Amino acid sequence: MKYYPIILSATLLSLSSVSVFAGNAFYGDAPDANHPWAVHDLNRPQPPRVEPGATVGDAPSDAVVLFDGTVASFQSNWQHVKPQDKRKADWTAQDGYMLGVGGAGYIETQAQFGDCQLHIEWSHAQQLPGTGQGRGNSGVFLPGGIEVQVLDNYNNPTYSDGTAGAVYGVMPPAANALRAPGQWQSYDIIFRRPIVRDGVVLDEGSMTVLMNGVVVQDSTPLDGGGGWKKRKPLNQPYPAVGPLSLQDHGNPVRYRNIWVRPLRSRPVEGGTDGRLSETATNAKRAEIGAEVRASAANMQGMDQTMRLLEAFMYDFDSVAWDVCNRQVTESIGELRALATAELRLRKKQVMHLHNALSYLQRFGTISADYQPAKELHGIADAMGWLK
Repeated sequence: MKYYPIILSATLLSLSSVSVFAGNAFYGDAPDANHPWAVHDLNRPQPPRVEPGATVGDAPSDAVVLFDGTVASFQSNWQHVKPQDKRKADWTAQDGYMLGVGGAGYIETQAQFGDCQLHIEWSHAQQLPGTGQGRGNSGVFLPGGIEVQVLDNYNNPTYSDGTAGAVYGVMPPAANALRAPGQWQSYDIIFRRPIVRDGVVLDEGSMTVLMNGVVVQDSTPLDGGGGWKKRKPLNQPYPAVGPLSLQDHGNPVRYRNIWVRPLRSRPVEGGTDGRLSETATNAKRAEIGAEVRASAANMQGMDQTMRLLEAFMYDFDSVAWDVCNRQVTESIGELRALATAELRLRKKQVMHLHNALSYLQRFGTISADYQPAKELHGIADAMGWLK
């Protein structure tokens, strides 16, 4: 079985694209016990580029396409769950869609996924006979067996937590946004699985569903995931990854244009975006600090000094501090020796260094009594640059 992991870039911004004298490195609130990066931190990784589909509903460039209308994509991405000798029929791919028929059983993806964005389109060729749950019934199952209901209830009422767009057995859709039978319906689903460890619910998970572009589930808590006529316990274990499944409920249902995008991890999973535990934050800050110091190795003069100071936003390294402290002290000594006219030419450099030291003092990274900072403050004040 394939597994598509969530990949987070840890590459720092190129120094060629961001000047170390831009002043922005010491700008927003500093890293703290739960945030590895400062607010507006230039060292925070840039989002990866994703090319959107040409039209709404088309797969973006980073999507895993599970069905593109061809027999080949059906055969390479899907498999029957029920053994062949137990099936009365098979799912087929024809005329640009997959068709589920009674007796075929479920099909599932060969690849496994965790949290994901799923796009899927479905339809009934015409209004089918039957009422309630007996008309056009199928379902989209996310990893762990949580279902978004598929049903023809355009003009067919049934129990509300089993209508199209429902998180089955958990929450009815906020609206019935179905098109009439014979037309294609679309689901865009954002799935965040429950996270349970040792019986402790760390995150109960959620589901957001758009039906034909209309929000019908808005970060709906999964409450353990529903089932037919029963609730599932919230503290049951859920798989980190699993297949996506489509249900055979005895009715012919067509599916097309199916693609999925793995989502970035959450802080509770050790992800690097959002609020982290103090332990995870400290580890990430140490990693960022080491990367920033490494980038300073090929720099010289004030560029290197500023970059080393930047690293102290994240963590303290005594060896680097000895180098940085010496460079700051020497730089201020050089500034004191300059004539006023020459010093005016260095205003930008002086103020960037002053702002960096003031920033680190404000957030307690370096002492408020740090003598070089006091001397630099005096120079800037005497020049009238602090007004």
